[in-house]
Amino acid sequence: MADKLVLELVSPERLLISAEADMVVVPGSEGDFGVLAGHAPLISSVRPGVIEVHDEGGETGRIFVTGGFAEVTDEGLTVLAEDAVPVAEMDRGDLEQRLKNAREDLEDAETDEAMHKAQATISLLTEMLKAAA
Repeated sequence: MADKLVLELVSPERLLISAEADMVVVPGSEGDFGVLAGHAPLISSVRPGVIEVHDEGGETGRIFVTGGFAEVTDEGLTVLAEDAVPVAEMDRGDLEQRLKNAREDLEDAETDEAMHKAQATISLLTEMLKAAA
């Protein structure tokens, strides 16, 4: 049996996942990267996207993160996520409504700050919809 990688996914509120896996794919800011047991130490920022957990030859979990940081050490992989939700729990209808509302907010924006906030929300919700597809 191959060595397992220890994954810890932490949000500001709580520890979301503490498990062993064969491989974890992380949406890094410079592109997706896979982590196996014995990976070289690494620190990366994480962009909005899906963390894929692979075990026993297949994908066993998909978690959408809104951003954060990932650190690979000798002990394993720790992802400090701004926010995280299992893809299986994402409601496509709710996301589509929130995206519609954000687009309306962008049209109604009267300040640069409101415009940037709406654009950021649109970008995040678009990534979430891709993940939920």
